[in-house]
Amino acid sequence: MLPLYIWLTAILLFAALAFFVFAQAASARNGAQSAADAAALAAAQDARDELMDRLGADIGTDEGWLDWLDGDLPNDAGAGAAAQELAAQNDSTVQGGAQPVMRDGYPGFEVAVQTNYTVGDSIIPGTEGQHARAHAVAVIQPRCDFALDADPKKPVELDCDGQTVNIDPTDFEPDDLPDASVLFSVHLAE
Repeated sequence: MLPLYIWLTAILLFAALAFFVFAQAASARNGAQSAADAAALAAAQDARDELMDRLGADIGTDEGWLDWLDGDLPNDAGAGAAAQELAAQNDSTVQGGAQPVMRDGYPGFEVAVQTNYTVGDSIIPGTEGQHARAHAVAVIQPRCDFALDADPKKPVELDCDGQTVNIDPTDFEPDDLPDASVLFSVHLAE
């Protein structure tokens, strides 16, 4: 009976160690996914801020300013830097930069990350050098509607998810714009 007891104890101990290894891998994967989510959101928020700056500069000077409200992204190199900064704060590295994408008709950024840390030592050979990887996509979704026949040279009334925003291009200061979150939503799409 003693050999059977020892044998069963060894099996249970091995099973417990195997579960521990899977928990280590899951923890590393969750860390990578958190870093990817944060990096993608940072890239999209940086692009949204650039979009707001361009919108504020174009109102009253460019007749195409209403196009910015559709979420047309400027060519923004700062999105990649913002993604890398947030990934680094989560002990990860962006792989390949923040790539512009379209999801469900909305512009955004896809970011892939790799953790700087490994899964760690375990009973499974080869895992001590494995890094976790993950990717995420964040999009910028316009929140405002306006009349299709709106004249960009005249006052325009925007309906931003129930909040009214009035913009008069003839008497406009960039500080007149509401917070970016009123005009555009940034959220994860994947």
